[in-house]
Amino acid sequence: LTVGFALSPDLARITVGSATFQVEMARTPQERQHGLMFRRDMPRNQGMLFVQPPGPAIFWMKNTYIPLDLLYFDAEGRLLQIEADTPPCTTPDCPIYPSTTATVRYILEINGGEAAQHRIQIGDQLQLE
Repeated sequence: LTVGFALSPDLARITVGSATFQVEMARTPQERQHGLMFRRDMPRNQGMLFVQPPGPAIFWMKNTYIPLDLLYFDAEGRLLQIEADTPPCTTPDCPIYPSTTATVRYILEINGGEAAQHRIQIGDQLQLE
C-alpha cells in the first residue's frame, strides 16, 4: 500500500444498499493493520474493504488523518453496525471502535458522512461485483 492516495489498479466495485464504491481490498493481516493510515485524503465513493475470518472486529484510527465511517458486515454481507464519522487520531491513546457482535466478516471504511449521505442503514446488503 502506498502512503499517498494513489489507489491501486485492482480496485473492487462493491454496492451497499443503493450506493456503489470503488475499494481497495485489505485481506492479509499486514494490509488490515495498515489500513488507511497516513492517507491525507480519499476521493468520494472510494474506500477500503477489510476481509477477515468471521469474529469480533476492533478498529482504531491511529495515524489516520481523515474522518471515516466504519461499516461492519456479517458473513452474509448484512450490515450490522455503523460507526459514523470516527475522528482522526494522531495521539498515542486513540479510542477503539469494537463491533457489537462476534460475527463480523467484512468492514468497509469510507469517508466520514458518506453512509448518511447515501442513506445506508442497518440491514443493507453488501455486494461484491
